Amino acid sequence: MTDYIVRATAAEAQIRAFACTTRQLVEKARQAHNTSPVVTAALGRLLSAGAMMGTMLKGEKDILTLQIKGDGPVNGLTVTADSNANVKGYANVPDVILPANSIGKLDVVGAIGQGVLSVIKDMGLKEPYVGQTVLQTGEIAEDLTYYFATSEQVPSSVGLGVLMEKDNTVKQAGGFIIQLMPFAEDSVIDKLEQNLSKVSSVTSLLDAGNTPEQMLELLLEGLNPEITDTMTTAFRCNCDKQRVEKALISIGKAELQSMIDDGEEIEVNCHFCNSHYKFSVDELKDLYRRAK
Repeated sequence: MTDYIVRATAAEAQIRAFACTTRQLVEKARQAHNTSPVVTAALGRLLSAGAMMGTMLKGEKDILTLQIKGDGPVNGLTVTADSNANVKGYANVPDVILPANSIGKLDVVGAIGQGVLSVIKDMGLKEPYVGQTVLQTGEIAEDLTYYFATSEQVPSSVGLGVLMEKDNTVKQAGGFIIQLMPFAEDSVIDKLEQNLSKVSSVTSLLDAGNTPEQMLELLLEGLNPEITDTMTTAFRCNCDKQRVEKALISIGKAELQSMIDDGEEIEVNCHFCNSHYKFSVDELKDLYRRAK
C-alpha cells in the first residue's frame, strides 16, 4: 500500500484532522541513512509529522523544516517537507544503539535528550517564520503538541509511531494531528478527549490493520468526521548533480582552485538522502571557469 495522508474536518468544522501511514517512506529513510532501530523510530516520527504539517502550508513553493537539537547521543534530527507531502530528513548521528526503556520500547527520549524543537516555515518572504519551544519530553509527538499550543495557539493532539520488525526493517509507521478551531464548543472538546483516552498508540492502531481513514473514524467517533482530501506522501529528495554544481560554484574560485590543486576527485554527500556526487579534476576546472 502506498503511503498517504488523509485530511478531514469534524463537528461542523470545529475540528480539523490529519492522519497518515508512512511505512515505505520511513523504511526508505532507514535504508538511505542505515539508521539504528532507535534512530529509525525517532526520525520516522519526525518524518511523519513533517509530511502532515507540510500539507498545512498554503503556497506551492512553501517549505517546512522541523529541527530537533538535543544533548542525547543522536545529537539532532532535521526534516523538511513541501506542500505536496514530499519529505526528507536525516539524523546527525544515525547509528546510536541504546538499551530499551523501562517499558521495553525503543528509547527515543534517551536518544534525543533535552533540547529545543524548531519549526521553520519558508513562505517566500524576506525572513522565514521560526517557532521554537523547549523539548518537553523528547517523545516528539508530545513536543509537537506543546509547540502547537504555545507557538501557534492551536490546541492540538499529535500521535506518532514507528514499529520495527525483528530484522530492524520498518513494520508500521504513521501518525495523526487533530486540532481544535477557536470556536470549538466544550461538548466537542469533551467528546474528543474521551475518544483520545481510548487510543493506546498509533502503532497499535496501524498494526491492527487500521487505515488512516479508520484511525480518524475512531478518534473522531460521534463527531461526524468528513474526509476532505487524500494525498500520497513519499521520501523524496530534490538533490541532483546540477544543484551540487551550483553549490560548488557558489563557494568561489579560491576554494575551487584549492580543490583543483589537490589533484584528486572530490565527493559531495547530500545530508538528506545520502546520495554521493563525484567530481573529477576536469569537472572542477569547468566549475572554476563558470564561477565568479
